[in-house]
Amino acid sequence: MRQARLLKIGALYHVSARVNHKEKLLDRMNGRELFLAVLAQAKRKFTFSIQNFVVLDNHFHLLIQPGKGENLSRIMHWVLGVFAMRLNRLLGLWGHVWGDRFRSWIVEDISARLRVFCYIERNAVAAGLAKRPCEWQSSAAFHWKAGIHLIVGPPPPGYPVDG
Repeated sequence: MRQARLLKIGALYHVSARVNHKEKLLDRMNGRELFLAVLAQAKRKFTFSIQNFVVLDNHFHLLIQPGKGENLSRIMHWVLGVFAMRLNRLLGLWGHVWGDRFRSWIVEDISARLRVFCYIERNAVAAGLAKRPCEWQSSAAFHWKAGIHLIVGPPPPGYPVDG
C-alpha cells in the first residue's frame, strides 16, 4: 500500500518524476520543449509559481508553490497526464511515460529552499550536459538569462543571470 502524499496549504515543494525505465524520452523529438509547453499551459489553467526548474533527458525537478485554493496533486496529475498523451502521440507510442507517480518534498525553511534551489540549478551541470546552468535550455537559469518568463518569473534578487 502506497503512502499518502503529504500536502500542506501554502507549502513550497521540490517535485521530481522520472521517465519509465529511465529511457531518454525527453531527449527525443523535442520532448523537453513539449514538457515546458505543457508547464506553460498549466500555468494558464492553474494558479501556481515555479521558482526553479530543470528538465533533463529522463527526469525533471521543479521548485513549485501552488496558489491559494490549488492542490499540488491536481496540478501535477494534469501536467504529467497531458504531457504523456502528447509525447506518446508525437512518438507513435502508447502506455506509461512516467516510471512511477511523482515524488514531492515540502521545503520547510530558507536553508532547505536554498539547498533545493542550488541542487536544481546545478543538475544539468552535474549530469555533464552543460558547463554552466545558464547553458542548459530546459532550465530556469537559461530562461532568466534569455528573458523568458512563461514558466518562471524574474530571478531572485541578487541572482547572477549570466551564471
